[in-house]
Amino acid sequence: MKDRILITGSRGFLGKAVMRDLSLRSEYDLVPISGKSEWDLTNQKHVDYIYNSLKPDVVIHLAAACGGIGINQKQPGKFLYDNLAMGMNLIETARKYGNVKKFIMVGTVCSYPKFAPVPFKEEDLWNGYPEETNAPYGIAKKTLTEMLIAYYNQYGLESTNLIPVNMYGPNDNFDPKSSHVIPALILKIDRAITCGSNNIDIWGSGLASREFLYVEDCAEVIRKSVEKETTPYPINVGTGNEIKIKDLVLMLTKIMGYTGGITYHLDKPDGQPRRCLDVSKAHKVFGFEASMPLYEGLKHTVSWYYRYKGEKSFANYFNHIQ
Repeated sequence: MKDRILITGSRGFLGKAVMRDLSLRSEYDLVPISGKSEWDLTNQKHVDYIYNSLKPDVVIHLAAACGGIGINQKQPGKFLYDNLAMGMNLIETARKYGNVKKFIMVGTVCSYPKFAPVPFKEEDLWNGYPEETNAPYGIAKKTLTEMLIAYYNQYGLESTNLIPVNMYGPNDNFDPKSSHVIPALILKIDRAITCGSNNIDIWGSGLASREFLYVEDCAEVIRKSVEKETTPYPINVGTGNEIKIKDLVLMLTKIMGYTGGITYHLDKPDGQPRRCLDVSKAHKVFGFEASMPLYEGLKHTVSWYYRYKGEKSFANYFNHIQ
């Protein structure tokens, strides 16, 4: 009999990639759910109904309230509550339901302490407070990490807890009100080119570094998590390579053909100074190594953006860029 896999956030950026990856495997019966209009995962009654009616064998929890620095600063309470409530409801109901073979949670690199030694090791997760601009989101996910460990120790609930770095790729969120750094930069550069502007404005100094993971690579690890027995202790997922935001901007301007000026606004926050993961555990547990080089992944993402930017949703995003 096929394992029924419940996937929350299935219409989201990562969710679509996971659905594509798992749909190639005939041994799984996929049960996707997404959106508060359909299922409100912060509502315990909705979650009870999901488990009792859909009867999952495996749960992959991808649904999240998240975004870039700007929206994290505007909605810290929502990000804390929504992520905590969704995760706690799903984990506790998996325990009560009793038939879930594995619970897979995707956490966030934002859970790491602001000044964690680089590269970040999983054991450093609890050694300090996260970077302030996205601490509520990071703390919510860190709390769920502790919940999975506690539920494994007390109830035997098997789980996998993945901590990916910043993801990017086709189908990413290009809404400037909530997008992460790569889609935000693509939108800004494209608008400058289209409008004939000789300048683009970038938040912060450009000296902060980030590590980026192509979304299809992350989907591969999630699929391997279904297949592999693990403990609930965190596993970093990334490339192990960081790049300064300044260098990322130059990479994108080269790909997109922008030759104008770049202004860095030092009055805007950089966020965490550096982000780069020690990914040796993922290699040991899953045999995983990211396959998509950053430059090639950015070209794929920009190409996808140009194919779809004429759609109504993209036109709306484009018109709201400051």
